Amino acid sequence: MDLKVTNWCLAGLLPIKQSRIIPEIVAGLTLATIAIPEVMGYTKISGTPVITGLYTLLVPMALFALLGSSRHLVVGADSATAAILATAIAGMAATGSADYVALAGMLALMVGALLIFASVARLGFMADFLSRTVLTGFLTGVGIQVAAHSILGMGEVTLTEADALALWRNPSSALAHINLYAVAVSLGVLAIIFGCKLFVKSVPGAIVALALATFVCWQFELTSHLAVVGRVPAGLPEFSLPNVNWSPGLILQLGPTALAMLVVILAQSAATARAYATRYDEPLEESTDLRALGLANLGAGLTGTFVVNGSPTKSKMVESAGGRSQLSMLVTVLVVLLVLLFFTGLLAYLPEAALSAIVFKIGLDLIDLGGMKKIYKERQPEFWVSMATILVVVVAGVGPGIVLAIVLSLILHTRHGYHPVNVLLTREPPDNWSARPLATGALAAPDLMIYRFTHGMYYANADLMAREVRGLTRAGMPDLRYFCIDISCVDDIDFTALETLKILKSELDARHIGLLFVHVLDDPAAQSRRQLITAFGAAQVFGTIDALLTHVAASPEALPGERPAT
Repeated sequence: MDLKVTNWCLAGLLPIKQSRIIPEIVAGLTLATIAIPEVMGYTKISGTPVITGLYTLLVPMALFALLGSSRHLVVGADSATAAILATAIAGMAATGSADYVALAGMLALMVGALLIFASVARLGFMADFLSRTVLTGFLTGVGIQVAAHSILGMGEVTLTEADALALWRNPSSALAHINLYAVAVSLGVLAIIFGCKLFVKSVPGAIVALALATFVCWQFELTSHLAVVGRVPAGLPEFSLPNVNWSPGLILQLGPTALAMLVVILAQSAATARAYATRYDEPLEESTDLRALGLANLGAGLTGTFVVNGSPTKSKMVESAGGRSQLSMLVTVLVVLLVLLFFTGLLAYLPEAALSAIVFKIGLDLIDLGGMKKIYKERQPEFWVSMATILVVVVAGVGPGIVLAIVLSLILHTRHGYHPVNVLLTREPPDNWSARPLATGALAAPDLMIYRFTHGMYYANADLMAREVRGLTRAGMPDLRYFCIDISCVDDIDFTALETLKILKSELDARHIGLLFVHVLDDPAAQSRRQLITAFGAAQVFGTIDALLTHVAASPEALPGERPAT
């Protein structure tokens, strides 16, 4: 018997076929074995206690599983948002302290509120403003930074500012700070992870490695030689507001960080959810997912943990393990619940170096050399934009990096619209139309030129349009009586562009050349149609080229732009 969808809030979960229950359980168990060690590693990036990583897989994951529309998106801790978090609040409270965790929870609540606002205002389109090129560079930069910083933790190297300056002058002095026990544990963890990945892919290498590292540390009483996680509180998290001063000054201080996280969440989560919805031909409500992500982050902030995000890698893991709905994620939530209730005591002997090794592996996974190579091969200018993003993230940090990523994405978007490649239309026998470069000066008819503008008309490209029209209608073309602008690709005409068109009409009228428009959408509600008819009159506007040619042929002696009386 199949379960049917009975409520909009279970869209990512129902319907469930009975034959799918076992595969979903297996996928959920698989995700738990992979995600639990990963989220503990993310706490090394965010600077919060280990237990907060487990909390991200409890209430936040459950809320999205129950309230989201995507059947495949996995929501939990994320390396990019964890890195942004650490950069933003590192100087505001001692890392790992109660005040630090409270600030992290406050950020989660702010991000949650922004996501819910984005859902209500239908701002999901903002995800498209962080280009894939720039996002690849940003995440690669985060990966390099995360991996580089984790190397010190793998050797339990703690440096003061003076030590860091001495290390810069004499790198070999680092050997005096290295804990060889920690190095051995880190290398052992990495060897197990990579060994399982190469030879026994069905075995979750990360959790096996952490279990062995914990057992060895406990069995051989290595706590005097290694830093360990120590006591981890058992039980469920408490629901409460973060204990911070909710002053306007603090909100304004954290506001830019919350906005940066919002953009990253929109870009990663929306892209992942869309990809799976397309692949499996499933319905997707972006506003519903944004609301669910917002509620998941509110749940994170109220349960003492940090911002959560949709994870492309974890979503892929669940799909590979056979998961096809949010039931897999609920199984993971149940496993984490059991760990919190009964098994946190086992984490007391977990070496910090082992978690640093996990973080190092997470950093390596973020470095997308294949993606960078593909960008370079297909679009070199965008490759250098991606490289610039990487450089800023690595040198200046994640905060400036995400700002640059957003700015560069907007510049790329504006650049495409600022200088569109426009063409002239010519007729090919028997009745076909082809596009020609502007330099050809090709005519559509002996006294008619059709100029196709290939982008929305707005202030940034209005001057380009004016220069091109003036160049095409230059002196030396005495036979040209009609100049027609094809607006089939124009979805909007802003004030500046409309004023520019009026100026061009005056100039063309003075030279006895009529200005016409074709492929204007035959819909009274269309804004561009209303604008053109109001500014130039209905007689200058045509829905099809055939109608335009009929007009031109029927009125060879008419004044430019006027239709003969009928």
